[in-house]
Amino acid sequence: MIKIAIIIGSTRPGRNGEAVARWVHEIANRRSDAEFEIVDIAEYDLPLLDEPMGAASGQYTKSHTKNWSKKITSFDGYVFVTPEYNHATSGALKNAIDYLYKEWNNKAAGFVGYGANGGTRAVENLRLIMGELMVADVRAQVALSLFTDFKNFSDFKPESFQEESVNKVIDQVISWSNALRVLRNIE
Repeated sequence: MIKIAIIIGSTRPGRNGEAVARWVHEIANRRSDAEFEIVDIAEYDLPLLDEPMGAASGQYTKSHTKNWSKKITSFDGYVFVTPEYNHATSGALKNAIDYLYKEWNNKAAGFVGYGANGGTRAVENLRLIMGELMVADVRAQVALSLFTDFKNFSDFKPESFQEESVNKVIDQVISWSNALRVLRNIE
């Protein structure tokens, strides 16, 4: 069965991403067409990229990188839950992504963004990154507004239509993850 990670893309204290990821996971777990797991980058305590060799070499020397690699390798696709900070994804998520290369290849990714403008610019930023990593990013996305989907900018209360958006993202991530399985098996 396809395994999909729901990656929390913020490590900021008091972050909204944890509540959003739990909500996405709750919706995903109503399905029977894939397995879903929340992956919190904060739990991997990844310092600012500290490996002496580039990620494409796969020559990791640090235990935190090896643990991160093992976790990411175990999935067929990803749903990134990203905040928007200064028109981009969080530095913490970008750093976590940059630690690895081959582990991401030939997999699928979808996005759940949140911010003043629904995190759309953060998602566009991630789409560029995914292309370089040979990750097929899906068209559907979830755009959660701090003004309408959060009470007082922090209490997560998504609009009811957002659940349909989540399912569209998951549908596409599962489809593409299945389609890319052929390429992953060639490696």
